[in-house]
Amino acid sequence: MIGHDLTFVAPAQRVAGTARLACERNGGRTRLRRLYQDGSAKIRMPAVSADPLEAVLINTAGGLTGGDRLGWQVDVGAGACASITTQACEKIYRAAADRAEVRVKLTVGAGGRVAWLPQETIIFDRSAFARRLDLELAAGAEALVLEATVFGRLAMGERAAYGNFQDRWRVSQDGALVHAEDFRIGPDIATILGRSAVAGGAIAMATVLMISPRVEALLDPAREIIGGQGDASVWSVKKSGKLLARLFAEDGYQLRKRLVPLVELLNGRAGLPKLWSL
Repeated sequence: MIGHDLTFVAPAQRVAGTARLACERNGGRTRLRRLYQDGSAKIRMPAVSADPLEAVLINTAGGLTGGDRLGWQVDVGAGACASITTQACEKIYRAAADRAEVRVKLTVGAGGRVAWLPQETIIFDRSAFARRLDLELAAGAEALVLEATVFGRLAMGERAAYGNFQDRWRVSQDGALVHAEDFRIGPDIATILGRSAVAGGAIAMATVLMISPRVEALLDPAREIIGGQGDASVWSVKKSGKLLARLFAEDGYQLRKRLVPLVELLNGRAGLPKLWSL
């Protein structure tokens, strides 16, 4: 099991990994303060000449299956800025027993900013996967959070017909809960996605959340990018704002075609992670 401190207590599993990164503002820019890596979880940081600090998460196991556990923790100090992505799409393979679990914990100090922008998670047939994301923002902190999921790879003739998938988000700012959601689908994934009230047969989807006082000005251009397959809304939260967008598409490529300009819009000068491409 994955505890709140990202420690693991599991008697037998194929993959176990924990990585923690802490950064702070020092000498006029964001710099690494602490890095810890264990097991299959690795973090690499490309050389950059200005903010944000960039970090690339790597699962050296090459994918996850039942019983596997990964934990990522990122602590962004006051006034610091970090952009986090992954080396590649995370693949969730068929599970013979148990489920794969990933736990993400992000904390951002006052006036800091984090962009959590992993590449897509690909769900294979008869897999079992649970993901949890916890984000704690101080007053005046900002965040851009993306999670994209593709149920099967049509180009490879693969489709996730059966399985179980769970995604849980909890976001707080200045001690108050500002966003919470729980998404579950399974075991008959294909039938559920085929319903018109769910995805109308689309197999690729993404959720994008932005906490910032600038979100209202970004709503109309975000909606223009999203088009008819999804939508976005804006609310006031605490002394900041919240933009929440949902997108869906017939495959991962069509989804990414809209995610790329959307991330470029919402991430401002930091733009798109260098590892992202079409």
